[in-house]
Amino acid sequence: MEDILKESRLLHANIHRIHTTTMGAERISRNLNLKNTDAVQFCINIILNPECMVRRKGKNWYCEADGVTITVNSSSCTVITAHRHHKKTSLQ
Repeated sequence: MEDILKESRLLHANIHRIHTTTMGAERISRNLNLKNTDAVQFCINIILNPECMVRRKGKNWYCEADGVTITVNSSSCTVITAHRHHKKTSLQ
């Protein structure tokens, strides 16, 4: 739990650096089905959610809240991608 808090604080300290590429914004919008919504601001709002769980694996942060996982490069603060969690059925 201590590592999660440490990583969350580090990411929050760098929230002003969060950005993505044009292709990244398109991918995020497509994956999350965002219409007329700023993809970066959407991701920032998820990251700043008090319920957001932040973990670091290798060079990336993985931020999970509200049924969404956001992948952020930890050195450049670039949002790489984002995905909605899919509910599993008994058939999966």
